[in-house]
Amino acid sequence: MRNAASLLVVICVWAFAGRAAAREPVLVELFTAQGCASCGAADSLIQKIGDRPNVIALTWSVDYWDYLGWKDTFARSEFTERQRAYDKRFGLQDVYTPQVIVAGLAQATGDNAAGVESLVAKALKQKSVGPKIRFHSAAKVEVGVGARPAGGAEVWLIRYDPKQQDVEIKDGDNRGKTVSRYDVVREFVRLGVWRGAPATYKIPAPSQEGLSSVVVVQGTRGGRIISVAKRSTS
Repeated sequence: MRNAASLLVVICVWAFAGRAAAREPVLVELFTAQGCASCGAADSLIQKIGDRPNVIALTWSVDYWDYLGWKDTFARSEFTERQRAYDKRFGLQDVYTPQVIVAGLAQATGDNAAGVESLVAKALKQKSVGPKIRFHSAAKVEVGVGARPAGGAEVWLIRYDPKQQDVEIKDGDNRGKTVSRYDVVREFVRLGVWRGAPATYKIPAPSQEGLSSVVVVQGTRGGRIISVAKRSTS
């Protein structure tokens, strides 16, 4: 009986340690464009990183290379504005592709695999202190209690296509090539502000089937990622 009780204690300690060690995934964001001739390596890297269970990787298509002759089929102006907000906070003079943002805290050139991997590893070592995010259904999400940053925080819904997207480019620098994109963002919706107290937010219906949803609590104007959670949808 004593041995059985000891074994139960050990199992409970292991279970608690596992829960304590668990942390929210790190959000890795790639800003790219179908007309970007130097973005191929970054696209492959984001696929590799996105396959890891402790990382959520997203591809944002920007529109400022459209003037080269090919209009990016996934790009939206608000995606470009998201990148501009990041780069303004990082003190960069202008946006560029490919660029990777890790946890809203640091950035690296997307084709610098070692640099990106280093930022991801560093982010994974940091203690997760953000509020818990819990999906009640496809239509509601709750953000729990936590410390709100001095500049305020917002709650965002990001929907992306988890299927590989192959696009044949018919003009511009990539003319004649087929580019592959992974975890392509298709919707970007502000759900509201978060003031540190528990709050529930309504989630709008998706514009198309087959998209996965990510809810992000983030500091305003391209601030750090405070909390993130993913929900697969049909």
